[in-house]
Amino acid sequence: MNREWMKSDWMKSAIGKLTRRQLFQAGAAAGMASQLQARKALYEDSIYERLLGVKPILTCRGHTTAFGGSLMPEPVMRAMQEANDVFVDMQELQAACGKRIAAIMKTESAMVSAGSFSAMLLGCAACLTGKDQARIEALPHPTWPKREVLVQKAHRVGYDRAYRAAGATLREFETKAQLERAIGEKTVMLAALASTEQNRSPAVMTIQEYIDLGKRHGVPVLVDCASELPPASNLNRWIGADLVVFSGGKGILGPQSSGILAGRKDLIDAAVLNATPNANIGRGMKVGKEEMVGLVVALELYAARDHVTIQESWNKKAQYMAAQLQGIRGFKAAYRLNKQEFGEVRIDWDRAFIPITGKEAARKLFAGEPRLMYYDDDEGGILQTRSMKDGDEILAARRLRDFFTAEGRKA
Repeated sequence: MNREWMKSDWMKSAIGKLTRRQLFQAGAAAGMASQLQARKALYEDSIYERLLGVKPILTCRGHTTAFGGSLMPEPVMRAMQEANDVFVDMQELQAACGKRIAAIMKTESAMVSAGSFSAMLLGCAACLTGKDQARIEALPHPTWPKREVLVQKAHRVGYDRAYRAAGATLREFETKAQLERAIGEKTVMLAALASTEQNRSPAVMTIQEYIDLGKRHGVPVLVDCASELPPASNLNRWIGADLVVFSGGKGILGPQSSGILAGRKDLIDAAVLNATPNANIGRGMKVGKEEMVGLVVALELYAARDHVTIQESWNKKAQYMAAQLQGIRGFKAAYRLNKQEFGEVRIDWDRAFIPITGKEAARKLFAGEPRLMYYDDDEGGILQTRSMKDGDEILAARRLRDFFTAEGRKA
């Protein structure tokens, strides 16, 4: 920190009149002002706009692939830059990264994939082929009968087309009993979705029921946990499954083009054979040496992070935004804890005072300056702060307040 400003006569006099606590608060305020200006400058003059004419986005959402994923910490960026300085054997690097990841996750084995969709595809490919080279070369057109992936309807997600892309046939069932009766000689894998554990109805299978069912019938279970961080405990929560999938570019804050496939060693070994740099089904899903190193560093940071303190910082930002959005005629901003137990802000408004729909408001905010994005719905929307850097919450609160005040005046 540049302390020259503290040497002036005026400053020396002022310091003499301040308590230690007041001085700390003044320094914190100056730091916040500096951060705010730095963030504001980024939205006004980013490399995206200078180089390509693409305007950046002030986000009030979580980590979303369609809008760039997450923001990597400085140690991750430094590690990736250093990894760019020399060459390395990619198979040796994959093995070493997998060993380190498996140790952190407390599982048998692991590998780096090109995002979670790639991990799902490679995990399914491993179940289809094992280490049989002829079968590996046959994908995505298996000629053998054991190629069915079974899934309960409640565990379906658009991304499970990854299993079909690997060459499997996906069969959907309403109930656990139907699914269990369908398991047979053609069943190669059971597919589960970790997010179903939130607000689950009794009819929806738990991940543990999936695991128990798979073990009873000798069928591998793959659990899609791509977006399940936070809470941090989820990193190890479903390790009892044969395979688990995580995104590297969401909660872990690693490279957006990275992911993790972890689980049984025999299946991870088979997935590696299906993956790049081998000329097999995963060849086009390349992960650079820099990204692989970046993911490992990001995961180590994630495992060592003080998650309670970090969530408190998210909550403070959300509480600040909720407070700044009070007093707008017809507008409501309510702070709350969500299902993942961190703070967010629910917004809605009276159409008699602010006569636009939730979708219209989101569209206008995204088209304005700075472009602002949140989780919109017909009634209003949800603001989250976990993807924000310090200062973003101030810019976002100002933008939202100005926007909804102006829309109300038009009524």
